[in-house]
Amino acid sequence: MTSQVSSPAEQADKAVAGEQRKAAGAKDVRRLDRVIIRFAGDSGDGMQLTGDRFTSETASFGNDLSTLPNFPAEIRAPAGTLPGVSSFQLHFADHDILTPGDAPNVLVAMNPAALKANIGDLPRGAEIIVNTDEFTKRAMQKVGYETSPLEDGSLDGYQVHPVPLTTLTVEALKDFDLTRKEAERSKNMFALGLLSWMYHRPTEGTEKFLRTKFARKPDIAEANIAAFRAGWNFGETTEDFAVSYEVAPAAKAFPPGVYRNISGNLALAYGLIAASQQADLPLFLGSYPITPASDILHELSKHKNFGVRTFQAEDEIAGIGAALGAAFGGSLAVTTTSGPGVALKSETIGLAVSLELPLLIVDIQRGGPSTGLPTKTEQADLLQAMYGRNGEAPVPIVAPRTPADCFDAALEAARIALTYRTPVFLLSDGYLANGSEPWRIPELDELPDLRVRFAQGPNHTLDDGTEVFWPYKRDPQTLARPWAIPGTPGLEHRIGGIEKQDGTGNISYDPANHDFMVRTRQAKVDGIEVPDLEVDDPHEAKLLVLGWGSTYGPITAAVRRLRNAGESVAQAHLRHVNPFPRNLGEVLRRYDKVVIPEMNLGQLATLIRAKYLVDAHSYNQVNGMPFKAEQLATALKEAIDG
Repeated sequence: MTSQVSSPAEQADKAVAGEQRKAAGAKDVRRLDRVIIRFAGDSGDGMQLTGDRFTSETASFGNDLSTLPNFPAEIRAPAGTLPGVSSFQLHFADHDILTPGDAPNVLVAMNPAALKANIGDLPRGAEIIVNTDEFTKRAMQKVGYETSPLEDGSLDGYQVHPVPLTTLTVEALKDFDLTRKEAERSKNMFALGLLSWMYHRPTEGTEKFLRTKFARKPDIAEANIAAFRAGWNFGETTEDFAVSYEVAPAAKAFPPGVYRNISGNLALAYGLIAASQQADLPLFLGSYPITPASDILHELSKHKNFGVRTFQAEDEIAGIGAALGAAFGGSLAVTTTSGPGVALKSETIGLAVSLELPLLIVDIQRGGPSTGLPTKTEQADLLQAMYGRNGEAPVPIVAPRTPADCFDAALEAARIALTYRTPVFLLSDGYLANGSEPWRIPELDELPDLRVRFAQGPNHTLDDGTEVFWPYKRDPQTLARPWAIPGTPGLEHRIGGIEKQDGTGNISYDPANHDFMVRTRQAKVDGIEVPDLEVDDPHEAKLLVLGWGSTYGPITAAVRRLRNAGESVAQAHLRHVNPFPRNLGEVLRRYDKVVIPEMNLGQLATLIRAKYLVDAHSYNQVNGMPFKAEQLATALKEAIDG
């Protein structure tokens, strides 16, 4: 869904409309600058769909936003249990924001498990909308409630709104030819309607979405729409909700343009398509489904009209093998996976290093080791991407910092792969993949030119004057070898994993040649042109916070809090982790103290210490969740004072 950011005139019209409502005796409307809402329930309650629809309408309204979907790894965890709780958190505001928020202002709890799993994150005074129909004795005992939290006073510190969501939904749908169980499934739409009323969200988009989603079942579509409208009307008429809230569009936070809400995986898929178009190459994806990377395969499979070919392989090894074959054949080749899949792909990545062919390895990181935490986020594959192959097999690494930035990171990874003829790691993670934010759709003339020239004929003259094709004769600027399409007359050449002779590509076991080839492949990666590291340091701070990947949002939010409190702190964020920006060493030496927050046990800090001999301090978290801004701000304040 695309939308223009609201103009000041449109915002004024909305303000006038609000005043007119008040004059007509409508309920009180309060202005807020930001809100954090969390929908929580069973994994079968549709919380992800509910959150996604609320997010889409919020994006169309023009707010800045950031989301955090959080769902269980089990396909269907036991109903009503703590491990089965699924939640969706949305932070939206009238100004620029960076994270999904530390603590919800509003919790929608569909059952006792949802309440118990999330109550610890709520600040005192937060609003709780609770589905009282689910608070049966058996359901409460299942999660350890000896008495009802709705009656024992344990929620006295919160604004509790008891709403029989299930009963109200069934009553609203009594005229539809549905069983009670079928009608109950629409209670998430009732909740969505209620929250849409509370925060003045648009409704047209959701109704259109439901009619499209259930186009083959129009009765179900209309039932969901009826439940959605019933929720809206309930908010408008009930005495329990005396106040609704307005959060104005964040017009000043966005440059002019057309925006849409986008998740990291969707942005990454679009970035890959854009890269193939800008390179004038067909896009080939060889992939095996794995959480949280599967969405990229699903999305790319929809775009055959752009020359995209997707291959769902029988395993991870076959997926990357097919992708490398496509690269040999002249395609922009991609394989997508997560940490366990990278382990299986490692030998073929080494082969791609040896063959010196462009290949994008997209790793959507998740909690490990082994199967680990499939639906939780982590940044713990950095050293695997850096060193997880036999022999000296250097691979460039690019890391996006926000969901929308995944689009640009995909283009940058493609630029490096195509220019330098090398496999490239693109390290996203579950937080970026599933989270979303507004994205300005770029103009075509803003995209880079990624076109490459394939080898067309002989490129070397022998001593006897014979013109021949040498597959490993290098470009003096990039050290890239020529890319010769199979079947081109005169360009026949040998490939394989055994070491090659410099220039000719013939099999070679010569020690001196192997030493030369190893050093050349390393020099090629070391010589990749990447932008200098930009440092945000308005007050000549003594402390530098250095991050990479998805920690950008929490770090930036924490730095803002500290500066607003009068502290002096500098910030820099790495997109290119291999090779590092050329000025990184000089930047690090300017500061008395360097702190590196990571969702691992200090992998970037290890690389920084080893390469630059800087006593970088780690601040680490590996609980499957992104950092909270307040948590980071506290840790950085201690580092400043220490």
